[in-house]
Amino acid sequence: MKGDPFKPAARVAGQRQDVWSIVNEAAAASDKPIVNMGQGFFGYNPPPFVIDAAKGALDRVECNQYSPTKGRPRLKKALADAYSPFFGRTLNPDTEVTITTGANEGMLSAFMGFLEQGDEVIVFEPFFDQYVSNIEMPGGKVVYVPLQPPTEGAQRKTSASEWTLDIKAFEDAITDKTRMIVLNSPHNPVGKVFTKEELQAIGDICVKHNIIILSDEVYDRLYYVPFTRIATLSPEIAKLTLTVGSGGKNFYATGWRVGWLIGPEHLIKYVSAAHTRICYSSVSPLQEATAIAFEEADKHNFWEESKKEMKGKMDRFNEIWKELDIPFSDPEGGYFVLVNLGRVQIPKDYDFPPHVANRPRDFKLCWFFIKELGIAAIPPTEFYTDEHAHAVEDWLRFAVCKENAVLEDAKERLRGLKKYLK
Repeated sequence: MKGDPFKPAARVAGQRQDVWSIVNEAAAASDKPIVNMGQGFFGYNPPPFVIDAAKGALDRVECNQYSPTKGRPRLKKALADAYSPFFGRTLNPDTEVTITTGANEGMLSAFMGFLEQGDEVIVFEPFFDQYVSNIEMPGGKVVYVPLQPPTEGAQRKTSASEWTLDIKAFEDAITDKTRMIVLNSPHNPVGKVFTKEELQAIGDICVKHNIIILSDEVYDRLYYVPFTRIATLSPEIAKLTLTVGSGGKNFYATGWRVGWLIGPEHLIKYVSAAHTRICYSSVSPLQEATAIAFEEADKHNFWEESKKEMKGKMDRFNEIWKELDIPFSDPEGGYFVLVNLGRVQIPKDYDFPPHVANRPRDFKLCWFFIKELGIAAIPPTEFYTDEHAHAVEDWLRFAVCKENAVLEDAKERLRGLKKYLK
């Protein structure tokens, strides 16, 4: 081979160090124990009925072998039964549901199934960072439309509802190459739950321009205000919509990597075809366990208890910002909270490593919090393009899906901010 045989492909070459490795590196190098409120993994186990389902599945021969590429029949049926009431009609588990290796691989399969080289996908900023690489892998181009942060986000407590979409800017971003949009509600990292009116406006534009909607609804069981699924708004919108779900988010088991997409047969069959080429099938025993978890969730009142518990954790943790008089954006769903730390004054001579020093202020805040307070959070400029990152350089994202004792420890450590507040 001519040239360097070890030269990486352009799709993975030249990327700057990602936020996860920076945070983990800082935490590993810290001389004090770290309270990790950065990455959105749970600090506790799924409930016993879910764990027992997984243990039982491992004892069954068929659950330790390949599952059908579209997913185990029991899980597809459990999902169709669980989601049909939300959609107002009976879902066909064989043609309208497909199982994937986590929601992320499901989204990659959707992009692989529909994008050709140069096709455009509209993504709202801030965005889950995996959207971008998933779109670019099959040759797609990302077109960004920013949500507008609260105008008084640095002065007072605001609501996630105050992060707003300029609907005209969205439609203006559409070209004859626009193939898909990505919608996320409840939203990571903002915690916004798009209103029915907002979703109707988005959906109507997609119908007008014949654009596929990939609706990332992995936090669909954690909402604290009325929640609408865009696919339920009209038959015309439903015809264009793929709804993404996650067993890991639903049942506190992010390591299980069980996801799914729900949508009309003319879309689902191509997602399934791409999934088959990517990984053929997904983890069999954990698919079976997820099916049982759905079958038994209602008898344990799991969904309501889960929502109540997470809202309680959110309120418990956010007490510290009220105590310190630090503004934050009160989430409407999910388990992340964005906090405006413009009042925190980092010492001018503070020593940052080069790969942090040349990043926006939120990366410096993140590093500072790890080193001085022993708390890991996530800088949200990672979820923005460089052009719009300035909007959130004073914010950090905290994940509250931790044990209450961990939240109390974090609050005590955050009281150490008092000497840095201006």
